[in-house]
Amino acid sequence: MRFLALLLLLTIQAASAQSKVFTDYKSPAEQRWTDSVYNQFSFDEKVGQLFMVAAYSNKDSSHVRGIDKLIKDYKVGGVIFFQGGPVRQSKLTNRYQKESKIPLFVGIDAEWGLSMRLDSTYRYPWNMTLGAVQDLALIEKMGGQMAKQAQRMGIHFNFAPVVDININPLNPIIGNRSFGENKDNVTNRASALMKGIQDGGIYATGKHFPGHGDVGTDSHLALPFLPYDKKRLEDIEMYPYKRLFNEGMASIMVAHLNVPALEPTPNLPTSLSYNVVTHLVQEQMGFKGLIFTDALNMKGASGYMQPGDIDLEAFLAGNDVLLFAENVPLAIEKFRKAYNDTVLSESRLAFSVKKILAYKYRIGLNKYKPIDLKNLYAELNGHEYDDLNYQLYEQAETVLKNDNNILPIADLENEKIAYVKMGDDDGSNYVKVLEKYADVTEVKQDSLPLMTEALKEYTTVIVGYHKADGAWKKHDFTSKELVWLDTIAKNKRVILTSFAKPYVLSAVKSFGNIDGIVLAYQNNEIAQTVAAEIIFGALGSKGKLPVSVGGAFKVNDGIFTKPLNRLGFTTPENVGMNSVTLRKIDAIAKRAIDQKMTPGIQLLVARKGKVIYQKSYGYHTYNNDVKVKDTDIYDVASLTKMLSTLPNIMQLYDKGHLRLDEKLGNMLPEFEKTDKKDITLKDMLLHQSRFQAWLPFYQETLDSLKQPDTLYYRRSVSPEFPHQVTENLFLRKDYPGIMIDKIADSKLLPKKEYKYSDFNFILLKEFLELKTGKPLNVLSDTNFYKPLGAYSTTYNPLQKFDMSMIPPTEVDNYFRYEEIQGYVHDMAAAMMDGVAGHAGLFSNSMDVAKIMQMYLQKGTYGGKQYFSAKTFDTFNTCYACKEGNRRGLGFDKPQIEKSGPTCGCVSKSSFGHTGFTGTMAWADPETEIVYVFLSNRTYPEAGENKLSKENIREDIQKVIQDAIIK
Repeated sequence: MRFLALLLLLTIQAASAQSKVFTDYKSPAEQRWTDSVYNQFSFDEKVGQLFMVAAYSNKDSSHVRGIDKLIKDYKVGGVIFFQGGPVRQSKLTNRYQKESKIPLFVGIDAEWGLSMRLDSTYRYPWNMTLGAVQDLALIEKMGGQMAKQAQRMGIHFNFAPVVDININPLNPIIGNRSFGENKDNVTNRASALMKGIQDGGIYATGKHFPGHGDVGTDSHLALPFLPYDKKRLEDIEMYPYKRLFNEGMASIMVAHLNVPALEPTPNLPTSLSYNVVTHLVQEQMGFKGLIFTDALNMKGASGYMQPGDIDLEAFLAGNDVLLFAENVPLAIEKFRKAYNDTVLSESRLAFSVKKILAYKYRIGLNKYKPIDLKNLYAELNGHEYDDLNYQLYEQAETVLKNDNNILPIADLENEKIAYVKMGDDDGSNYVKVLEKYADVTEVKQDSLPLMTEALKEYTTVIVGYHKADGAWKKHDFTSKELVWLDTIAKNKRVILTSFAKPYVLSAVKSFGNIDGIVLAYQNNEIAQTVAAEIIFGALGSKGKLPVSVGGAFKVNDGIFTKPLNRLGFTTPENVGMNSVTLRKIDAIAKRAIDQKMTPGIQLLVARKGKVIYQKSYGYHTYNNDVKVKDTDIYDVASLTKMLSTLPNIMQLYDKGHLRLDEKLGNMLPEFEKTDKKDITLKDMLLHQSRFQAWLPFYQETLDSLKQPDTLYYRRSVSPEFPHQVTENLFLRKDYPGIMIDKIADSKLLPKKEYKYSDFNFILLKEFLELKTGKPLNVLSDTNFYKPLGAYSTTYNPLQKFDMSMIPPTEVDNYFRYEEIQGYVHDMAAAMMDGVAGHAGLFSNSMDVAKIMQMYLQKGTYGGKQYFSAKTFDTFNTCYACKEGNRRGLGFDKPQIEKSGPTCGCVSKSSFGHTGFTGTMAWADPETEIVYVFLSNRTYPEAGENKLSKENIREDIQKVIQDAIIK
């Protein structure tokens, strides 16, 4: 009985379609080509065009031969590729196209990029993540990039966007694939993605009509039931399609759904329903594009009817392309019988086949060219894709809770921050980026009581919930994790960062004790980087929640936080730099290390407040024992002047406690009765004070055998010998004062002119300590390093850090007679207990960049004002350039003549400093670039400075300048 009823239904449907003629041609040439090809076809060739069969590039040769046979013998019209790799798929595409009489359509599910199906290809955010993005132009741009990648792969259809409105949080198959639960949000984003794809020359396919978002069954496994009336379906599920049809969507995919309001036949899938596909989609809604079935092997359809029969019924229902047919030869037989029995008419067949051919013409298959495999991988993974991904995550990540403005964390000097990991996926990059902002400690414990105890000493706890970045993977908290989260939050200020789908938060019973919530949506390096930036204020949050989460948060919730102008991270192109040009730095660094100019290098480039290049090269020594890491701490030598002494002087000046014409005799009483009493602060900062360059203070403390004299040194610390020079060498208590006396007694140079001298800054340290009553190391730490988050910047680093983090600077065979590691290289600074105004500071490239960025921002960083912009401008002025002195007040400046500290290609407003150990930090207000170069070129001997002679630092600076995109 069912067969007879079906036959009657098919006959009625076929009769109603007899008069349909495809007329939607875009040009006479298109019509001529289409008619010409169609008229050459046999019946089997016409029917073959309707099939898009499943192909894989990760299967064996028997699968490939099976596709060959379908193309050669059954003339199928297209292939839909699933799992595999880009090169393998491209080779197969070329093979299959060569075998086909008429070029094949190639389709793929690439909802978040080719990586949905292919390894070694680019992955964009899920639609759910994009649902939080408010800048729709970025989503359109993403569609354009996806189209570019598809074109490169010889693909014509991207079965995207998903326009399902995910109202059901427990939806087992859509979820992250949806833009959200709000029909307008979904429609706007689907429209933007569609425009990007289609403007890029690829056909977009809206799916899954009439709407798969409010079901609880996976149509791959069974037929989902949608119980709503037609008014509700038109108002919600079908709402996006009305607009997308008007905007020119090329194709749609019809889902396998049981929708009684649209199709009264019990359990007849929408994909097989004439009422849905023809009457509703084509006639009522006026859609003229290609109509695909969802995969016909899915149980939601195949459970209703056998292969062959299901293909015929899907076609008679009004579909143009039959996706993933299980038995093409059998289906063609069924079509032939239906044709002979007049159930299938020639006009019905011509309508879809000519539409298919017209679409092939429009996308250029009338002039098919094989895929060029050269540079395929590189072009599918270009830098521009990371550029956009950063922008998308910066727009998407959402702050849902911000009690007492815990976000962004502002007062770093008052914080002690712990990180606790939850979830079963990797969070290491997140910790690494958090540590670039503050002294963050990852706390691990086996039990909750031990964890609670361990966290007592911390002020704030950042909890990172990390789940594998898979669209269909379970992201749920475990019951243990929920208990731990609740307990930690009851005892501490907590910021929860969730790197998982939004719905996981619905399992949290109460958010009352959680102070801050950052929803990052996915667990990958970019998402982790952006989350850290939001927490510490390098970025303000901009995302809005795309779905409701339990009763706590509603769709479109999202708190916009303000940035604190801290350094962030992005790709070079996002700040107008060329990443290909920047790669030349690697060769210069390699040359320096290979030619033993330095054992290792730490390097950082930032522009417009974003770190775009941070790398470490080489080893701590030429023994190749310890690789240089970004977190290693270098002796920065004379950068100390600019990074420690100078900012404290500027701050005093800014507060009106110091004048540029202040005289040395007034600043330091012991100089009042010397010939140096009238030297001004300005002349000291300009290095035109007439002081000698330096004195080898240490030589007078050696005995006749050139060993440390016991008159001045002891091998253990005592009240009389408190100044530690190295691990087992301590200087007499009074000797730093003797060094100052020697400077006071030193002979002045005869002429006031530029002469670089350490004495200026040695004496400025003495002044600062006298003026403030605090040691310079404490002063710098309190005034700058702690609030800046420069926690790796310090004097005497062995008091805070393990020696393994500190590259050695020299094998000293003239004073201390040991390898100098963790103690300052400069001899005078070493004799001043490691704390001097001219040397002694240790730091890493990230911390130095923070200080330089503070200067670049004219005294502001992290929401704090360290001194005024006017003060910065005063100190960054070349007052004596006309007299041949290039210096600013404490800052070095670009050379006036040919030789000097820079590449000669930076602006006159740029400033910075270099250091004896092979260091350099430079900033340019005009280009907004910060450049930091750290090394231990003095190891094992400080003699010949090949690093300087070969212009390594300057050559790298030139590459950076050349990388600016004009």
